[in-house]
Amino acid sequence: MSVLLFGVSHRSAPVSVLEQLSTGESDQAKIVDQLLQSELVSEAMILSTCNRVEVYAVVEAFHGGLSVVGQVLSEHAAMSLSDLTKYAYVRYAEAAVEHLFAVASGLDSAVIGEQQVLGQVRRSYAAAEANQAVGRTLHELSQRALSVGKRVHSETGIDAAGASVVSVALDMADGKLGGLAGRTATIVGAGSMGALAAAHLMRAGIGRVHIVNRSLPRAQRLAQNLTEQGVEAFAVSLDDLSDALTDTDVVVSCTGAVRPVVSLADAHRGLVGRPENCQLVICDLGMPRDVDPAVAGLPGIYMVDMDRIQREPSARAAAADAEAARVIVATEVANYLAGQRMAEVTPTVTALRQRAADVVEAELLRLDNRLPGLDSTHRDEVARTVRRVVDKLLHAPTVRVKQLAGAPGGDSYAEALRELFELDPQAVDAVAGSETPFIPGDPIPAPRTDLDRTD
Repeated sequence: MSVLLFGVSHRSAPVSVLEQLSTGESDQAKIVDQLLQSELVSEAMILSTCNRVEVYAVVEAFHGGLSVVGQVLSEHAAMSLSDLTKYAYVRYAEAAVEHLFAVASGLDSAVIGEQQVLGQVRRSYAAAEANQAVGRTLHELSQRALSVGKRVHSETGIDAAGASVVSVALDMADGKLGGLAGRTATIVGAGSMGALAAAHLMRAGIGRVHIVNRSLPRAQRLAQNLTEQGVEAFAVSLDDLSDALTDTDVVVSCTGAVRPVVSLADAHRGLVGRPENCQLVICDLGMPRDVDPAVAGLPGIYMVDMDRIQREPSARAAAADAEAARVIVATEVANYLAGQRMAEVTPTVTALRQRAADVVEAELLRLDNRLPGLDSTHRDEVARTVRRVVDKLLHAPTVRVKQLAGAPGGDSYAEALRELFELDPQAVDAVAGSETPFIPGDPIPAPRTDLDRTD
């Protein structure tokens, strides 16, 4: 069983294709359920952000798994599989691990180094776990990816070099308007992105903020939070959005809605009575788009969208910090894969020791039959001697095979061990299957270092 990644991101596809693939929580649950209906897929997780849609699946075989995942996604996006694959990238086994670690570290984001993606990976794992789509493989992979992402952000300067999408968008708005201090902003969406936008605007000295949300109580909570921190803020229902736009300088929209929430009519209304030299800056951070694409063509509108953000020089992390992050990711990938290979050889080592123990017991039973008069003291001493001899003979090869298994291609040594000692593959599988069952949500057991660890 190996991990297959099938993805489409800002690096491989235009925003229009990402919009077609964009998934909400209910969509993700349906897609995961469809994937798990196939005998070729045993675990599945979807990472869907404003910049990417990626499926991580544990599959029996590469080609079969790829066919299943591609077909399900193409149906969801209402695209032919051939059209979808023009924009897709595929990673398998080690390459899939490396990609997820890089994503969690912010190295594959539109804004290199952004921390938001770390939370998005965490939420994707939680959603898959809630859908009972996570087993040991994706659990261990996801938790290690989160750990790697935290390490990158704590040990490098990538945070300072790579800001969030929100901060880059608002920096662009600040430059266009000649400063945000004392101005009026409208935030459409009161979720995590909206709260992040509010925090950035507050630090920029914004004078007044309208919080627009479909759920008014949620908008009121965010408005109340801003008011308590000294910013004049008002909660506005989505039906009154156009009224709010008549009294605003910058709009940040990040709702996650499936269709635009800021219409051409809303934008027209926002421009009414505005001086010719007074532009309305709209930051569309939604995926799919929150703002009708036609709005960008209106005179007096300056549109900041994901395409423009990706071209912004400030979205790129400093080369030295990015390289330091890549070194950490490479090291963590190597350590993770070595650990996985060592874990895979453990059932073979355990089966070999069990085979040896069975042989010893059989020979002691034969001794009892041949020498029925042997007193228990001598019999026990012979048994201890035989077991010591077997243990000493097995010690070096079993320790060495675990060491060798940690290197690339190490699985061949386990295969050699099975051939040399004529181990029954079913016996090895039985040992692997007798391990403590994995329960999603449980912490990963700490690795044991003794010779016969079976974790």
